[in-house]
Amino acid sequence: MLNEGRGVDPEEKTPQGKAKESEQSGSAWMETLRTVVIAVLIAVGVRTFAYEPFNIPSGSMEPTLLVGDYLFVSKLSYGYSRHSLPFGLPLFKGRIFSEEPEVGDVAVFAFPRDESTDYIKRIVGLPGDKVEVREGVLYLNDIAVKREMLSASEIAELRYYDPPGRLYFETLPNGRRHLIQEGGDYLPLDDFGPEIVKEGHFFAMGDNRDNSQDSRVPGVGQVPFENLVGRADILFFSHDGSSPWWKVWTWPSTIRFGRIGDGIE
Repeated sequence: MLNEGRGVDPEEKTPQGKAKESEQSGSAWMETLRTVVIAVLIAVGVRTFAYEPFNIPSGSMEPTLLVGDYLFVSKLSYGYSRHSLPFGLPLFKGRIFSEEPEVGDVAVFAFPRDESTDYIKRIVGLPGDKVEVREGVLYLNDIAVKREMLSASEIAELRYYDPPGRLYFETLPNGRRHLIQEGGDYLPLDDFGPEIVKEGHFFAMGDNRDNSQDSRVPGVGQVPFENLVGRADILFFSHDGSSPWWKVWTWPSTIRFGRIGDGIE
C-alpha cells in the first residue's frame, strides 16, 4: 500500500524517466559550463582590449599614486601591441590602431630590459623633444617647466599629511597640471641631460622625482612606443596596507575611501 499524501511521479521508476532525468542533468551541466566559458571570454576580452587592472607596489609615483592603490588602465588609448595581449604573446609586431600619448599621461609600459615587468610613470617628453633636469627643475626644449610649491594648508586640504619632502604643482607646456614630490634639488636624479627623445620613443619620469627608476636611469632609458601597455585612467580601490590579512575586522579602517573613483591627473 502507498502512504496517503505522498505524491509519486508515474515515470519515477521507469527507464524512460531515468533517461529523461539524466538528460536534464547533463543539459544543466553543459549550460553551466557554457556560461562559465562565456564569462571567461568576456573577462579576457575586456582585459585585453579595453581595461586592465593594476596595483601600485612602490612609491615612485607619489603623491599622485600611493602604495596600495588599484587602478584601471585603458588599452584603448594607445592602440595595441603584443604587450596588450595576455602573457605578451608575440602575435604581431609594432602597434595597431595606434594613438600616441600626450605629455602628462600616466602610462603603464613593459620595462625595456625585462618585458615581463610593468612600470608606471608619467610621459614628459615626446619624440624630438629635448629633455633636461637642472637642480630638480624639468626643462623641455630649453624652457623650464613651471612648478609651484604647496603651502601647509594646501597639503592638508589634499589630505597629504607630513609628506617626506616638498610638494609642488608642475604645469607642463600643454597645460596639464599635476603634483610632484621632491626630497631636495641636489640629489642624484636632480641633474640630467640634455637628451633628445628618439623617434618612436617617449621620456617617462616618476612624480616622486628623487625616488624613481625612470628614463633618467640608464637601466630604464627612453620607452619604445611598442612597450606602452595603456594609460592609467581611474582608481577603483585603495588601502594603506596597515592591517594584517588575518585581522578581517580591521580591514575597513585601512580603506582610503576618499580615493576610490578618483581620476588620475
